[in-house]
Amino acid sequence: MFDTTGKWIPLQSFEDFDNGLSDLIDLWSSTGRSPTKTVKKAALAHFKENLEAAILEWSDNKAKSKKYAAIATELAEFEDALQQL
Repeated sequence: MFDTTGKWIPLQSFEDFDNGLSDLIDLWSSTGRSPTKTVKKAALAHFKENLEAAILEWSDNKAKSKKYAAIATELAEFEDALQQL
């Protein structure tokens, strides 16, 4: 996700994505001025971009494809929840 300076760290492994989704949800759940909505939206966009790339990368590997598809399903549910706010 983001390091302490705000620089995006690309997600590479399934564990990165699994932990990253939790971090993303925590980020969006935070209140107050920090982080800003712009930072939250940027994190969501980066996460989605990295996830789409991982899904394409592992499209020929059925086992890994299923794992990343599960993360994508959870992300879609999270985005649906954001739309209802």
